[in-house]
Amino acid sequence: MNVPAAMSEIETRVVRRLQRRILPFVMVLYFVSFLDRVNVGFAAFSMNKAIGLTPSAFGFGGGVFFLGYILFQVPSNLIMLRVGARVWIAQVVVAWGFVSVASAFVVGPHSFYALRFLLGLAESGFFPGTLLYLSLWFPARHRAQAIAAFMAAAPLSTAIGSPISGALMELPKFLGLMNWQWLYIIEALPAIALGFLTLKVLTDKPEDAKWLDDEERAWLASTLEAERLESSMHAGKRKAKGGEVWAALRDPRVLALALVYSGTSAGLYALGLWSPLILRQFGYSAMTIGWLNSAPSFVAVAAMILWARHSDLTLERTWHVAIPCLAACLGFVWAGNSAGALGVILALTIVNMGVNAAKGPVWAMPSMFLSGASAAAGIALINSMGNLGGFAGPLLIGWLKDKLGSYSAGLYTVGGMLALSAVVIVALARQTGPSAPARADS
Repeated sequence: MNVPAAMSEIETRVVRRLQRRILPFVMVLYFVSFLDRVNVGFAAFSMNKAIGLTPSAFGFGGGVFFLGYILFQVPSNLIMLRVGARVWIAQVVVAWGFVSVASAFVVGPHSFYALRFLLGLAESGFFPGTLLYLSLWFPARHRAQAIAAFMAAAPLSTAIGSPISGALMELPKFLGLMNWQWLYIIEALPAIALGFLTLKVLTDKPEDAKWLDDEERAWLASTLEAERLESSMHAGKRKAKGGEVWAALRDPRVLALALVYSGTSAGLYALGLWSPLILRQFGYSAMTIGWLNSAPSFVAVAAMILWARHSDLTLERTWHVAIPCLAACLGFVWAGNSAGALGVILALTIVNMGVNAAKGPVWAMPSMFLSGASAAAGIALINSMGNLGGFAGPLLIGWLKDKLGSYSAGLYTVGGMLALSAVVIVALARQTGPSAPARADS
């Protein structure tokens, strides 16, 4: 394993500027995105009874988001390469904001399913598009930390959003709308405003960055181009753009990473949608649940950033994915076995740390063997296929809760999906050898 050389003065300067200009804004966007997709877990406190949702129906509706989410991801990333990130991401953010507002007016299971599906469709271009965008700006040895910082917005959204959602669920009926309806509306409005702000904040490519000086722009462009050429050499002889896309979609490394990511997605969204309801069975108020659901996410943010930093410093990816997946698996098993609130909270904290810590290293892998159109297609495919786990996890927990009367079997099942992720990433590294995406020095 190669140890990275010390950073030059210009590299340090450029990376700091990227971290200050790009990362805070895309983190805010993801914060709002994640809040708008998982606040349904708090809305469920009164929405489920109001519109007649059983645990199975709620689990299906929570997961059907991902059926819409996966449909448009590959074409969305290819469109973004054509029209530019600034305009495309702005349109996506405004679209999901309006769908989130509309979610306040569902009247039964079928309208709930339809709006969840449309929300997934509206959000489909944001996450893979932003990952691709970060790969177009951050040099390889800073990429896992940049991705982890971006993705830290998910646990931050839970940490900060849970108390807010809990407080909104304490509201009385006002202007003919229930508390769960106000929750959807109030938490959707920032997305609409941020969508328009995106047009002013984001820059499509380094060559257009007026906030970098000439030397910084030249260094960044040449560094990224050299890395792109190197990844092309590892991928073999370059093909026409259409051939690149199809080659990426058939690449077994891409398919393996999609399977790995499906376990982490199952864990993340099982937490996001079901942990408020799991905590509610102990008799806590909505506000108390908001704070209890918040605490583990603050710990997860720290673990996520530190783990990604260690992965970048050592240029090791495989075990930086496998170990957190195994930890999250054990956390789910513990949560399923625990009869007391304290045990469940501690177990969910371990799950939170594990599923989030794995994400930075796993998303640093695709750009090590994909570039250009193949990277756009590969990243979108990993995210879209991987998020089938986000559909399956919440669905299985709800279905098994209806069948067996407890959350335990569903928690064990999601834990098993994470164990499979750990096995697959280790097997991938062993089978592909030095060309594996799991090694940054390959």
